[in-house]
Amino acid sequence: MPKMSMTIPHSLGQAEATRRIQGLAESLKQEHAGQYSDLQERWNGSSGEISMKSMGFNVGARFNITDTAVDIEGDIPMMALPFKGQIEQMITEKAGALLA
Repeated sequence: MPKMSMTIPHSLGQAEATRRIQGLAESLKQEHAGQYSDLQERWNGSSGEISMKSMGFNVGARFNITDTAVDIEGDIPMMALPFKGQIEQMITEKAGALLA
């Protein structure tokens, strides 16, 4: 499965950035109800993972949060590869808004 990775800088400190990013799954549930299923979120300190099914495909992302940045690595279905840039931009914008 194709990979994507992004680094979103922030100035919140690790604890506050982690708290904000941890709310991402709940935000996705509310904003995109019916577009995702099997949405799961797992955290171990400042490292986390979100997985879900979207349009029949398994999608996942892993987060590592430091004092100054959030590193995101994700798996996207081969069928979504033409939209990789748009997906990365959407994630960057959403995470950037959460960390503002």
